[in-house]
Amino acid sequence: MTMASSEKPGPVGGLLAPLFRLVRRSWLFLLFFVGFFVAWELAIDVFDIKAYILPRPSEIVTRGWADIDKLLYYTWITGVESVLGYVVAVAVALPLGLAIAFSPFLRQTIYPFFVSLEMTPKIAFAPLFISWLGFGLLPKVIIVFLVCFFPIVLNAILAFGSLSEELERFVRATGASPLRTFLKVRLPAAMPQCFVGFKYAAINATVGATIAEFIGSDQGLGFYIQIVTGNMRPDLAFAGIFLLTLLGLALFGVVTLVERLLIPWHISQRRAH
Repeated sequence: MTMASSEKPGPVGGLLAPLFRLVRRSWLFLLFFVGFFVAWELAIDVFDIKAYILPRPSEIVTRGWADIDKLLYYTWITGVESVLGYVVAVAVALPLGLAIAFSPFLRQTIYPFFVSLEMTPKIAFAPLFISWLGFGLLPKVIIVFLVCFFPIVLNAILAFGSLSEELERFVRATGASPLRTFLKVRLPAAMPQCFVGFKYAAINATVGATIAEFIGSDQGLGFYIQIVTGNMRPDLAFAGIFLLTLLGLALFGVVTLVERLLIPWHISQRRAH
């Protein structure tokens, strides 16, 4: 009888395995990504587009690399604004959404108020905060907080209030306490919908920080893009836009990773594998 031997991956293979799985799942996107920039490069020659209108991707990379120190510093500034505003929004919106979901009084008072504010463009408040608080970090964090807060709190209200009464009564009939019912049934059931709000807010975070920097700032990627655009340097403006995109993708990726770790049992995560 021949025994089948199982080979264990080495340390390097074990570390690179998640990267290989990611590449296998994302090869179509990577192919599209490369094809897009090749087509962009070729289109400059085919349509004879001037560099001051649309620079080549190769020029964007070259000129951006020459200014990389400033770009990385401004990326750090915008990243700090985005992450701080996002974290504060999660810390405030999640318990508030839970309270509103369980309180008929709050549902009839604060909930309609939040829905009304969600209809209002939060960026309209940016000039006010900057005129009140100056050009520092605080007004940018507040604006990021506002654009992230409402998607999180509204999805949290929906999530915590969506458990059917029949299921809750069944769980309580088994002798489970209200706290145990919440931790074992209601909270896990609410997490998928909560992460919808978390991910939507993550998309908005860098948008809020950048627009706040457009309106009033002396640093950050939004400020950088505004200055180099005024100096007729679209190559550097695109370099700033690319870094903004990477920053937003990084924040969204962290939230997605946390979702995968916290609710691996959900159908959306099983399909992802």
